Amino acid sequence: MSKGEETKARIIQQAAELFNQQGYAGSSISDIMRVTGLQKGGIYNHFPSKDELALQAFDYAIACVSKHYRLALRHERHAIGRLKAIVNVFSSFVENPPIPGGCPLLNTAVESDDAHPALRERTQQAMTAWLNLIRRIIETGIEKGEIQPGINADEIASIITATLEGSIMMSKLYGDNIYMQRAVNHLNQYIETHL
Repeated sequence: MSKGEETKARIIQQAAELFNQQGYAGSSISDIMRVTGLQKGGIYNHFPSKDELALQAFDYAIACVSKHYRLALRHERHAIGRLKAIVNVFSSFVENPPIPGGCPLLNTAVESDDAHPALRERTQQAMTAWLNLIRRIIETGIEKGEIQPGINADEIASIITATLEGSIMMSKLYGDNIYMQRAVNHLNQYIETHL
């Protein structure tokens, strides 16, 4: 990796952490300069705009999250075990987020709106990929006879996702992991008894 590529990667990582903690709109170019130690020209030498940096920082943040899931799923072959592994990995994000500031998908989904259409689209793509991962696990489990036939994979993927994201929000809001613990207990019991 060249020095320029190393600098660009460092800017992306540091900007991802900043954006995930302060939000994209709440982070100025001065904030980015402060965390990277670079001048405005040094940043714009690698990115044509703050929006482009935001997109690449979001992609980096999502890749950090995905890495945790890939590691958790690597040794799980049974659909129920795979779903529970996802739930349990996600539960660790309250106290040990993949990047500082919590779940970047949740944070960006809440923030992205009509003012940031490209970021909103990128966030929707990441959420769709997440939902598809869960849906595919369920569908494969149905095909293998590990999950009951007739289960609506899209519905279960939505419920798991909404429950986990909501529990992260509540745990952060109240500074209490009990909301995540309750969600994890419920989801694990639901996965074991209803699928």
